[in-house]
Amino acid sequence: MTTIALVGAGGKMGNRLADNLRNSNYDMLYVEISEKGIRQLAQKNLTVTPLLDAVNQADVIILAVPDIAIGEISADIVPQMKPGSLLMLLDPAAAYMRHLPDREDISYFITHPCHPPIYNDEVTPEAKADLFGGVAARQSIVCALMQGPESDYAKGEEIARRMYSPILRSHRITVEQMATLEPTMAETVLGTCIVVLKEAMDEAVKCGVPPEAARDFMLGHITTIMASVFGITGSPLSDAALVAIEYGKKQILQPNWRDVFSTEKLNETIDLMLHPSKLETTI
Repeated sequence: MTTIALVGAGGKMGNRLADNLRNSNYDMLYVEISEKGIRQLAQKNLTVTPLLDAVNQADVIILAVPDIAIGEISADIVPQMKPGSLLMLLDPAAAYMRHLPDREDISYFITHPCHPPIYNDEVTPEAKADLFGGVAARQSIVCALMQGPESDYAKGEEIARRMYSPILRSHRITVEQMATLEPTMAETVLGTCIVVLKEAMDEAVKCGVPPEAARDFMLGHITTIMASVFGITGSPLSDAALVAIEYGKKQILQPNWRDVFSTEKLNETIDLMLHPSKLETTI
């Protein structure tokens, strides 16, 4: 039986993973240092194992901890890992920036959820309410083997499928490609645009539109415009809408906005994510 140590098991993501892994065929060890997290695990009748004890026993270690902590934590635990064991990360940032210790006799595997898609065929109330994924709604995942034998990709993907179940699809990509997806595509671009959508709705309200009308209009148009642009339906945008979009691009977007996908900008973004104190001097 594979022994898995879940580090940060009492945190937000750790709790989600603990729920999906606790009744699996894996021998689970739960590592948590915060009093709140320990109490939450105790409410699930899960006991805590000290970090180094868990590391010494584990075949697989999952770091469910913030990105900014991965470098320091991995520096402590990687030298103590068993030869041939596997370290799993839930985000590509630290791996992409080479913040993991050099050790050739262990494997590094990174996985991240895509989250349930807006357009799906979920029918149950539980699945419709599961907007994050990992409870009832199906979602896809991305996986990357940074180093290690090919057999460890299969091992990591199997665990990832269990962590994020139910699964729609699993995509194998590289660490660099995963970093392109997040932060650049999903957070730097998509997250920014979504925040701007909320700010645009607030501006409409300031112009006198009733708040409920503005919200219904915005959320409804998100659904129909995205369906058209992403090819979900065969209904194209109107000629007038296309004119407004071209005008909006010139008014709202910088002409060189795609530069955020360059290696230089990607490195800069992830460095800021891992060192948030630099943000004020960068902007």
